[in-house]
Amino acid sequence: MAEGEDEVYENYAWGVFKAANNPPPAAKRGEETVYDSAGHRRFQHLACCLGILCVILLGGIIGLCVYIANLTRDNKNLADQFGNLKQAYNVSESNNTNLSAEVQELKTQKKNLNQKIQNMTTNWNELSISGAQWSIDSYCLAYDDDKCQPCQSGWVEFQSGCYQSNDPYSWKTWEEAREDCQGQNSDLAVARDSEEKEAIYENSFQYYGYWIGLRVEDGRWKWVDGSDLIESSWIDLPTAVEGHCALSVQGGDTWLVSVNCDETQPWICQKKALSLSV
Repeated sequence: MAEGEDEVYENYAWGVFKAANNPPPAAKRGEETVYDSAGHRRFQHLACCLGILCVILLGGIIGLCVYIANLTRDNKNLADQFGNLKQAYNVSESNNTNLSAEVQELKTQKKNLNQKIQNMTTNWNELSISGAQWSIDSYCLAYDDDKCQPCQSGWVEFQSGCYQSNDPYSWKTWEEAREDCQGQNSDLAVARDSEEKEAIYENSFQYYGYWIGLRVEDGRWKWVDGSDLIESSWIDLPTAVEGHCALSVQGGDTWLVSVNCDETQPWICQKKALSLSV
């Protein structure tokens, strides 16, 4: 390099060095300061906005979580209610099925009862016809004449009643004797007055004693028609003994004797005489 060129280069380098060492003017420094302060504020504003957004986002997330939790709980409650309703429905359906079966069973029972009633009505009608025919045969056709009689053949008429004493060698207890009378549409004889007493007495052959419709009930002598024995002199023992019944006898001081109802004796039946129009 030439000597002149070296001098120019040194002068330029020195100027650059001085420029580098010398601070910028005050105006330029103020602009830089203003620029740095504004940027810092903008950064703060941005950071603040970001923080607010984060808080809002966090609140939204928390709210969403709470909402989801409530929704899940409500869904569980609804599911439980649905399960309970379904169970109640199943129980109701089961009860309805049972009720339907019971109703069907009641209908069947009603049908069976109606059938039984119909059968009983038919049987009753047949028995009524048969009974009427039997009455005609026994009260009318059993005699040689053409007239119907108040009492059947083999029965003794007295006032408004018919009496029959059984075979004196066929003995039964009081209850068995009464069943036999009832089987003949009658009952054991009852003496409501002295005339009926005489009719019973006349049918009490010899001294065997015949069951009549008188026994002790609740400490009192009662006839089978429900009336009380009024004439206490008719019985040999005024004191009524439970389980005792009365026998009608001939040839003693009294015509009624108190004995145990389980003993076996003959008996006298009585029924109402047939009313005949002239």
